[in-house]
Amino acid sequence: MSNSSDDLAYAPIHRLALAIAGGELKSVEIVESCLTRIRNFNPRLHAMVDVYWDEAMAAAHLRDEEAEAGKVRGPLHGIPVAFKDLCEIESKVTTCGSLMWKDRISNVSATVVQRLLTSGMVAIGKTHMVEFAFGGWGTNTKMGTPWNPWDMDQHRIPGGSSSGSAVAVAGGLVPVALGSDTGGSVRIPASLCGTVGLKASEGTISNQGILPLSKTLDTIGPLVRSVEDAALMYAALRDPGHSDLVSRDVSLDDPCGEIKSGVNGLRIGVLSDDECDGIDLQVMAAYREACQTFEHLGAWIEQVRLPEAFPDYLKQVGIIIGAEAYSIHKDWIEDKGLPFDEDVRARIIAGKSITTADYFLACNRRREAQQKFNATIKEFAALLTPTTPVPAIPLGGVDQRSLLMSRFTRAVNYLGLCALVVPCGFTKAGLPISIQIICRKYDEKGALRIGWAFENETGWTDSTPNLTKSE
Repeated sequence: MSNSSDDLAYAPIHRLALAIAGGELKSVEIVESCLTRIRNFNPRLHAMVDVYWDEAMAAAHLRDEEAEAGKVRGPLHGIPVAFKDLCEIESKVTTCGSLMWKDRISNVSATVVQRLLTSGMVAIGKTHMVEFAFGGWGTNTKMGTPWNPWDMDQHRIPGGSSSGSAVAVAGGLVPVALGSDTGGSVRIPASLCGTVGLKASEGTISNQGILPLSKTLDTIGPLVRSVEDAALMYAALRDPGHSDLVSRDVSLDDPCGEIKSGVNGLRIGVLSDDECDGIDLQVMAAYREACQTFEHLGAWIEQVRLPEAFPDYLKQVGIIIGAEAYSIHKDWIEDKGLPFDEDVRARIIAGKSITTADYFLACNRRREAQQKFNATIKEFAALLTPTTPVPAIPLGGVDQRSLLMSRFTRAVNYLGLCALVVPCGFTKAGLPISIQIICRKYDEKGALRIGWAFENETGWTDSTPNLTKSE
């Protein structure tokens, strides 16, 4: 592959890894490219909150020495990665998007950090996020809102809460970044910034060392440039042996093994007509075209009427997140002297009014809802939805009280499912649109297989933004 700056900036990690393993490319070259682009573009994009300049280069040199000695650690050897700033990294600042914690030094490294660094990846730094990971728009009034790279003339929302991670990958600052997802926080920014994002099944990836929002619903997932990259990252991140794994008795198949098997003969569910009200017309057109693509590829497409409409799940998810978020942050969130984002403060304080009875009722309803949903889709390989009902809006148009962006994402966490987000087109204004491929719990392999077939047929993931202003 070419070693030019632009080629390196947007090359998927599976191609970079092959080039490193074959001796055509060095980790140092990739890391240097990332650091140069961070230096040139991060002042505008505001994706990175901390950059490990010297340490990243030192680690890259070490990875190259290992490769030259024939000690390649695996398919991610020498690949740079950025971490959402709620992932603890020993001796590094971890703010969780809060100005209150701007000097908070981590004493340990999260399990996911340890796993990726042990696999040979190089830590580039930390990415900006919504304060305490509580918000789908991607805004942060105290530490700054990252700039969606698909419109350099107007500040549009990046989506949240993994805002900086999506912008960093979409802007070519780093080939992969970790995010977290409690109600859509990987998938919403992936959709609005035109990247691939994976929400893994709860319990398959350790949350140890991740600053929590909702211990019931939090999951970790990658934001990447291709479906194959998502498979490689999931294979490295999943941890069947970790102590907090709720799925320790479940056999997890190799996510890369059948990724290129195609979708011929698979039965894929799509939204019923009444679920489509309120979706932006251009998003709806791209969604319908994506459904037709799957049909062209040999899948059986069928409308599904779910036991509850997607908006109906929002309230129950809100009860669980609200109650758990308040229990975590109650000791400081009401202190008016602390510099909190007022929108996030209001969301967390709202959890104070949720009674114990309401919380446990929501948890019980969750189990019932999971049983009903699983019974409805048991004959389907996946359910296909738009990821967000609208594309990225201007920052000034945000209604912080609205749950618009999480309309199709929150239910996935609530129902305990996995989901993959893949670009499926653009608006007339050049803003990304994406589809969400929802699969049963622990069927990441199926989601990745379906996503790869779509990506391979359409090529939408090859699109890149222009980071220069039009004037």
